[in-house]
Amino acid sequence: MSLRVLVTGAGGFIGHHLVKYLKQLGYWVRGVDIKHPEFETTSADEFEILDLRRWDNCLLATRNVQQVYHLAADMGGIGYITANHADIARNDTLMNIHMLEAARLSGVQRFFFSSSACIYPQYRQQSPDLTPLREEDAYPADPEEGYGWEKLYMEKLCQYYYEDYGLRTYVARFHNIFGPLGTWQGGKEKAPAALCRKVAMAKVTGNHVVEIWGDGEQTRSFCYIDDLVEGVYRLMQSDYHQPLNIGQDRMVTINELADIIASIAGISIIKKHIPGPQGVRGRNSDNTRLRTVLGWEPKISLEEGLERTYYWIEEQVRRSCGG
Repeated sequence: MSLRVLVTGAGGFIGHHLVKYLKQLGYWVRGVDIKHPEFETTSADEFEILDLRRWDNCLLATRNVQQVYHLAADMGGIGYITANHADIARNDTLMNIHMLEAARLSGVQRFFFSSSACIYPQYRQQSPDLTPLREEDAYPADPEEGYGWEKLYMEKLCQYYYEDYGLRTYVARFHNIFGPLGTWQGGKEKAPAALCRKVAMAKVTGNHVVEIWGDGEQTRSFCYIDDLVEGVYRLMQSDYHQPLNIGQDRMVTINELADIIASIAGISIIKKHIPGPQGVRGRNSDNTRLRTVLGWEPKISLEEGLERTYYWIEEQVRRSCGG
């Protein structure tokens, strides 16, 4: 009999990909979200529409499963998370606390929580040429407002539930995950998807001006979705119960990211820098502990991941334009 697992946030980008990955490995999967996947039918054995801010729904979601991958979150790109601190902190805290307690009461054996690089202190990320962030750099705490604070608090709750109740909790800090089948417009999209959309629009319309928030010299590392779900699965098979970075350790500027995407699209672009939210000045993952703990790290290059992502988004743009 195959293991029965729950994936929350299964209607979202990462959750949808994780469901597919687990099904390919032979797991029985229940997906839960407040919406169905937008771009592709779920491969989950069961998919239930549940609002996990409600305690009774969390008990319902965790029934008869041995493992939980808790990815459900109110989140989006930098524009969204900087404009909605109260909503994000309230919604995610309710989901996180209820899911953790429901998992304990339901006899769940392993519980994974998707944390974020947003928990890292802002004072360590003030330069675009920063030292890669190690797991122990999280304290003294100064995470991003709203989203970062609730993620950091949940990391501690996972620690307490492991220490006090013996629930085997696992925490990964995601570093800018991207890929196809994700939000690409509407304000919740991340930088790679937003730039792919802008470059695709430039290609389709012939207007090659691409707007970039700030001077474009802010730096990030970007991890492709296939690497992320493999890393999450590997962590859940381990005996490591401290927070762990999962991300690429190659840092690029947003200007460089736009140029790579334009090259993939086969066009030249004119970058127009405009005021807008930028987040921290620089962020990169230190993968030393990832390599030590899992004997693994992300393998898919930024260019390869962006190529897969760009062509999928270009197809969506052409459809939206009637082309």
